[in-house]
Amino acid sequence: MRKAQLYTFYTPCMVLDKNGKNVSRSPQKPKLLLNFLERHKLSSYINLQNNFPPFAQEDFYLAHTEHYVDSFFAGKKPLAISNNLDWSPQFAESIRYTNASLYHAIKHAVTHPDEICFSPVSGFHHAIPQAGVGYCTFSGQVIASVRLFRELGLRGAYIDLDGHFGNSIEDSRSFVSDLSLAVPRGIGNINPGDNHQKYMSNLRRELGLLRDAILEKRIDYVVFCHGADSHEDDDTRGQCTTEEWLECSSLFYEFVQKIDQKRQKPLPLVLCLFGGYRKDDYNSVLSLHTSDLVTCLNTLCGQQILFEPVVKPRKK
Repeated sequence: MRKAQLYTFYTPCMVLDKNGKNVSRSPQKPKLLLNFLERHKLSSYINLQNNFPPFAQEDFYLAHTEHYVDSFFAGKKPLAISNNLDWSPQFAESIRYTNASLYHAIKHAVTHPDEICFSPVSGFHHAIPQAGVGYCTFSGQVIASVRLFRELGLRGAYIDLDGHFGNSIEDSRSFVSDLSLAVPRGIGNINPGDNHQKYMSNLRRELGLLRDAILEKRIDYVVFCHGADSHEDDDTRGQCTTEEWLECSSLFYEFVQKIDQKRQKPLPLVLCLFGGYRKDDYNSVLSLHTSDLVTCLNTLCGQQILFEPVVKPRKK
C-alpha cells in the first residue's frame, strides 16, 4: 500500500497574483484548487513540498529556441504573448516554478515510488520549440522528462486526458535529439481520440499497450494529466459525460493498482491538472479535479474519502 497523502509540489510563487483579462484561469488554478480542497476539509491529504528551486532561464533552452525563451522573459512581443496570456514580470517568474514543479515531482516519485506525487500545473502541452501556443508557455513535459533521462536514464509516459491533443511532445521530437528516448514514441504520449464510449474504448486499448511497456521495463514512470476540459460541459465542449469522466479516473487508478501487484512494487506516479475552462462556474472544474484526487487516494492509498463532485450543466 502506498503512503496516504499526495506529495504536492506547490508554492505560492507558481501562481499568478492577478488574472487580468486572461480567458484561462490556469495560471491561478493551483491556488484555487488547494483552497477548494481546504473548504471541503481535504487538506490533510496534501503533503506540501514547497522548497523546490525554480528553473533558471537557461533550463528552458532544452526544449525551446534561445530567441523565444529570451523574448518571453524580457516581455518582448509578440513572442511574450504567443501563449494567448497577458505578460507581466510576476507571471514570467511564476512560470519558472510551474515547470520546476513537474520536474521535481517526477524526480521525487522515482526515488520514493511509494509516495504519489502531485504537480498541480497546467499550461504545458501545446507549446512548441519556437513559441507558446494555446495558454501554454513552455513544454514542461519535455523539459522534465529529458532532464530526467539525461540524469538518471529513466523513460516516462504521459496519459494526457486533457480535452485537446497534447502536441508539445510530438512537435519537439525533431528539436530535442533524445526526446524519443526519454518519452518513447507510440506509448509515451497517450491522447485517446473520439468521444464518449469510443473514447473510453481507446483509453482502455492505450492502457493495455502501456501495461506491456511497463512490465517489459520500457517505461519507468507515468504522469497522469486528467484535464477537466474533456468534460462535455466545459466551455470547449469535451468528450465525456460526468459519469464517463469519473470512469476514466477509476480505469486509470485500477490500472496502476494492477501494475503494482504485477510488479510487486509501486509504479512511480505523478498527477497533474492540465485544462478546464468554465466562465460560468469554475467550481465545476475544481470539483472534477478534486474527485480525481479522491479516487486516487481511495484506490491506491487505502482511504475511504466521501466526496461527490458537483458539475453544473453548462449555460447555453
